Amino acid sequence: MPLIHKEISKKEARELYKNNPFKLELIENIPGDTVGLSVQGSFYDLCRGGHVASTGNIKHFKLLTISGSYWRAERDNAVLQRISGTAFDTEADLQLYLQRREDAIAYDHRKIGKQLDLFSFHDEGPGFPFFHPKGQRIIIALQNYIRKLLDDTGYQEISTPLILNDSLWKQSGHYAHYKENMYFCTIDEKEYAIRPMNCPGAILVYKERPHSYRELPLRLSEFGIDHRYELSGVLHGLLRVRSFTMDDAHIFCTQDQIEQEVTDIILMAQKVHKRLGFDKVYFGLSTRPEKSMGADNWIKATNALKNVLEKLNIDYAINEGDGAFYGPKIDFSIEDSLARRWQLSTIQIDFCQPDNFDLTYIASGGQKERPVMIHRAIYGSFPRILGILLEHHKGRLPFWLAPTQVKILTITDAQIQYAQQIAKTLRENDIRAEVDNTSDQISAQIKVAQLEKIPLMIVIGKLEEKNQTVTLRYIDGEQKSGLLLKDALTEIQNLNNK
Repeated sequence: MPLIHKEISKKEARELYKNNPFKLELIENIPGDTVGLSVQGSFYDLCRGGHVASTGNIKHFKLLTISGSYWRAERDNAVLQRISGTAFDTEADLQLYLQRREDAIAYDHRKIGKQLDLFSFHDEGPGFPFFHPKGQRIIIALQNYIRKLLDDTGYQEISTPLILNDSLWKQSGHYAHYKENMYFCTIDEKEYAIRPMNCPGAILVYKERPHSYRELPLRLSEFGIDHRYELSGVLHGLLRVRSFTMDDAHIFCTQDQIEQEVTDIILMAQKVHKRLGFDKVYFGLSTRPEKSMGADNWIKATNALKNVLEKLNIDYAINEGDGAFYGPKIDFSIEDSLARRWQLSTIQIDFCQPDNFDLTYIASGGQKERPVMIHRAIYGSFPRILGILLEHHKGRLPFWLAPTQVKILTITDAQIQYAQQIAKTLRENDIRAEVDNTSDQISAQIKVAQLEKIPLMIVIGKLEEKNQTVTLRYIDGEQKSGLLLKDALTEIQNLNNK
């Protein structure tokens, strides 16, 4: 049956929907004197257009969900029902999408997190993740890896307060541009804000003393805890939370140093993405938004980012108006194993905050100059990157990230003491090792280790203890027997460095 689209007057539309307050509200908010109406047989609905000529043209489709939704996404409004569906050009594309959708449900990080005892959420703190010992081990492994990269490339780590006076946030512009996402409190009859971002703290550290051009670029890193108010309806496990830690950094440099600093950040991010197992990375250059600060340096900052991308021969998309309120940025989006894209790393050029806070350095000629501030994060939010990694790797994290890297299994209880000695040696060499202290049969121990997605097992029995050897058993079932512990340790350390 054909679909017909036409324009009708608002007067006619109000008559059609005189008993529908939702449609009447929509009609009033549509600019102009007419509205679009799509008609198919006896069915009609408000629509701006863009339909196929006939529903018969849609061959490969699937209705997916029925869910509740607040009118205009406001929780004080009426609850409506929302029906979601999808359509594709070919049956093969539809089936591929449906399979990926099933995989996404099967490997949902919330399900994996519960199975592996990594984290939890509680009604006492909605949107605030609780990391269990194993989950925290992964976070620490991520921190240790990037902290080593930062140390090797001249970053200096700082730590700044979680709560700061609201006058600071007014000076930075966050109060005007981000207030609705911030938490506030009163201390000694003065207003304070719980930080949503770490940059003002880094600025105060920079302002603590004068700086010479010889010190620049000054790279200050921080694993900063941030809090941002999110509506309960958009919270989603670790992927959208109200409290998170960022691998944040702020670089104070001269204008001549911008391109080199951005180049170095991109190269570091590419190294990290590869280490995490992401092979497909997409770049976007985000330009000035409608609601922004400053005016004079936006073009200069945008061109600097563009020059670096082009010098590195990186293809990129232009995201018009999607920059931060204080400057343009480069965003990195990775594609996971389910062909979904996630925005991770970001590099933001900021000429505004140095002006807002009157930041200076002494130039080679002795005069005061204004530094440029570069905001950058590689992982972004630690909870979010953990959620993405769990789904991307379907719970089987790379060896270097696994919360328990090696589990030692014994044929009988008589080998427990030998197992404890092996575990001690591995831990002394920075390998996260545990001993299965149960009296279960070896087949049951192996099954439990596989369910826990532990990448490597060491199996020892009477013969191994006698010969002071071990048997390595990988998660895929491959085994290597009769290895001396020192040789096994070398192989394990090689795995840890991949």
